[in-house]
Amino acid sequence: MLQLSFSDKIEVGCDEAGRGCLAGPVVAAAVLLPDSFNNNVLNDSKQLSKKKREELETIIKNEAISFGVGIVSPQEIDEINILNASFLAMHRAIDQIKEKYELLLIDGNRFNKYKNTPHQCIIKGDAKFMSIAAASVLAKTARDKIMNDLSVEFPLYGWETNQGYPTKKHRDAIRKFGANKYHRKSFRLLPNQLKLF
Repeated sequence: MLQLSFSDKIEVGCDEAGRGCLAGPVVAAAVLLPDSFNNNVLNDSKQLSKKKREELETIIKNEAISFGVGIVSPQEIDEINILNASFLAMHRAIDQIKEKYELLLIDGNRFNKYKNTPHQCIIKGDAKFMSIAAASVLAKTARDKIMNDLSVEFPLYGWETNQGYPTKKHRDAIRKFGANKYHRKSFRLLPNQLKLF
């Protein structure tokens, strides 16, 4: 059972999706939930079916006091590295929270400080706290929609099903057709990487 809060402060939960992908952006979300929020289905987005995530996305967006989604492009990832890109995506999501808050709950063990706001890093936080789990759902559903759209432009890579993760089909397509503009050039796209671009 997820806990609603970590402290007695007003908390915003943050999480990202797509860090381990070979293609597409990294996407983060920040969510400020009301004290009255309760949902028995909500969990780490990786533990939920696509249908459940989409149902929860609607509930979270309707019931949250405020939420934001931040996106960092593959080109930016290549420039600043994936760890910094994940933090930047979270900062862009937090920028959209206009209501007052006092503490950021960050999924994971590292974070670049956001302005003068205190933060708490929590390993596997998306399986412990509702605001982080809610952020994990919004980040994942937003990113899946982006990858579905990109798969229309580049249908050969199976992004509508693998979301840019390094599946066999995705790597086989990179081997056969090369990388495209949405691939992260700083990542090892193939196990025995040849020059692809």
